[in-house]
Amino acid sequence: MSETAQIPSRAVTTGKRKTSVARVRMALGTGQLTINGRTLENYFPRETLQKVVMQAFEESGTTGRYDVDARIHGGGIAGQAGALRHGIARAIETLDPGQRGPLKKAGLLTRDARKKERKKYGQRGARARFQFSKR
Repeated sequence: MSETAQIPSRAVTTGKRKTSVARVRMALGTGQLTINGRTLENYFPRETLQKVVMQAFEESGTTGRYDVDARIHGGGIAGQAGALRHGIARAIETLDPGQRGPLKKAGLLTRDARKKERKKYGQRGARARFQFSKR
C-alpha cells in the first residue's frame, strides 16, 4: 500500500434520528441537494429545518462544495432533517478526515438516540399511570 492515503471522491453514509433513516450519497460538486428526488426547499419548506440540514456544511466550511443525493424514510420531517444532518456530517468526515474536529465539537457526529418511550402494559402511557383510588 502507498504511504499517502487516497482521499475518496464519493461517500455513502447513513444518518439516523428517532425513527428516521437517511441514506446519503455525497460527491464533489456544486452544492446541489436532492432529497427523495426533490430540492431542499421543496422537501423541507420550514427555514429552521433547512438550517438544521445545512449545519454540517456551515460548521465544516464546505458549503457549496459537495453534491448530495439522499433517500430518507421513517419518522416526521424534524427527525428526517436530523437524520440527514447526521448523514451529511458523516459523509464530510469520510471525504475530508481533517473536518472531524469541528464536526465532533459541534456534536454532529453523535447519533441522537432519543426515541419515544413505549407505552407500558396495564398503564395509560409510557410514564402516565391510572389515578390511584384508595376507596
